[in-house]
Amino acid sequence: MTQADVMAISKLGVIWNPSKVDEALLRSAVADVFDGEVSWWETSADDPGLGMAAEAVAAGCDVVIAVGGDGTVRAVAEALAGTDAQLGIVPQGTGNLLARNLEIPLDDIPAALARVRDGDPRRIDIGWVEFGGEKRAFTVMVGFGIDAQMLVETDDDLKDRAGWLAYVEAMGRALAGAEMTDITLTLDDDEAQEVRGHTMLIGNCGMVQGGIRLLPDAVLDDGLLDLLLVSSDGALQWLDTVRSVVWDNGIRRVFGGQAEAVSTESTRHVAAKTIAVELASPQPFEVDGEELGEVSAFTVSVQAGALTVR
Repeated sequence: MTQADVMAISKLGVIWNPSKVDEALLRSAVADVFDGEVSWWETSADDPGLGMAAEAVAAGCDVVIAVGGDGTVRAVAEALAGTDAQLGIVPQGTGNLLARNLEIPLDDIPAALARVRDGDPRRIDIGWVEFGGEKRAFTVMVGFGIDAQMLVETDDDLKDRAGWLAYVEAMGRALAGAEMTDITLTLDDDEAQEVRGHTMLIGNCGMVQGGIRLLPDAVLDDGLLDLLLVSSDGALQWLDTVRSVVWDNGIRRVFGGQAEAVSTESTRHVAAKTIAVELASPQPFEVDGEELGEVSAFTVSVQAGALTVR
């Protein structure tokens, strides 16, 4: 791909969430950064962007910008997966987990738009999850148990004063209310295995707010999905889990002391292309931070290189 290919955007589509951004401010910023034809779609409570993105592809948009939070980005990405249209992201809201993993500027609309205009296209994987007769794409992670958002929604004063200790405190509160369940787990074509746990996260990328990498081996374009199973039961195993997440797979990894994700008695890391899960008791389930009710079984798979992001 030449530099001319990178720079050229013949038709731009913008899909924006009106609850996340001021329309006048956004239109002004887009006009300042882009020349040429721009088509606009506004999301709704009934459709966070899937239908609008499909319309943008049908209208011939070669770049479609999702302006909003993780839900908007997920919906637009689902419609663009497997097409020639490229995804741009202007993160708004609180999570913005895919944007964080792609190092897209946060809280700076002009900078994020400039990244779309000038950035090198990158092909990334898309995850798909099937449950209860539904099939949805995800760009970050799915699962049950300790919510990644809950883990990092800590007291701001404590975060300022204590740094990493604030995340330890948040994890402790989350784990205290966790209940174990029996799980039948099948990885790719392997034999099914029986495990127990209270938290399972399966993701395409692993960093959440605060720089914590819950899935430290997850890479956006490696053709694999990474799984974290947490089975802490009691104070000692809880401390083991905290040490694994915060130290072995956090601080130590950042400073180059650990090459691969560390599994312990209470935290297990694996990777696969397809993962099937059956639960002995239904669990509240999330897809890219969206709560979707309780499920008793789900299957995830990866579509390698399905999405191009600018």
